[in-house]
Amino acid sequence: MRAFDEIFEIAASRKGGAEALNAMLTPPKSAAELAAIPDDRWLATMTRCVFQAGFNWKVVDNMWPGFEAAFDGFDVGRCAMLTDEDFERLVSDKRIIRNGAKIRSVQENAIFVQTLAAQAGNAGKAIADWPSTDFIGLLELLKKRGSRLGGTSGQYCLRFIGKDSFILSQSVVARLIAEGVVDRQPTSKKALADVQSAFDVWMQQSGRSLTDISRVLAMSL
Repeated sequence: MRAFDEIFEIAASRKGGAEALNAMLTPPKSAAELAAIPDDRWLATMTRCVFQAGFNWKVVDNMWPGFEAAFDGFDVGRCAMLTDEDFERLVSDKRIIRNGAKIRSVQENAIFVQTLAAQAGNAGKAIADWPSTDFIGLLELLKKRGSRLGGTSGQYCLRFIGKDSFILSQSVVARLIAEGVVDRQPTSKKALADVQSAFDVWMQQSGRSLTDISRVLAMSL
């Protein structure tokens, strides 16, 4: 496995130099910034990522004002208490993508957000305090206790909202394979632990965030 500086040099050579590459990197939010994000925005981000999975993202983006209206601004209490009549209304609401299973996930994730808030005061505080050195543990939490937040849906959710994160995109996985960290898309607990270990080493070597490292890996190919 190459040192991070070597991978950074490869990416920089492709992107016009170190200064240009660094300018493309956006730092994650601080713990305080994450903790200040209202619970309804966590639910909204989860919902966006669930509906984007396997679908055209631009369509979801264009329809998003309709989602906000249909789900009452993602008020967590209201979404957690959706009734059968609400679901009947939502599956025929042309303002949103009428996928019954994904619509149901909004209620399930609202309950998940409530659980996080009960533990830490709000969902943002619970996730903000999760260490980058156990990012795979946070992904497991989203997969097991959230709804339809496994795989890259959970990873994109955390990235979009600003949590320090890596995304196992095709490019990132290709670099991990090239470095001998994994030999295919990592899905098993062992493979994910190997990925976490590699990112931990690169964080120690560089002093950079998971987010920066993940982006550099993606741009190195």
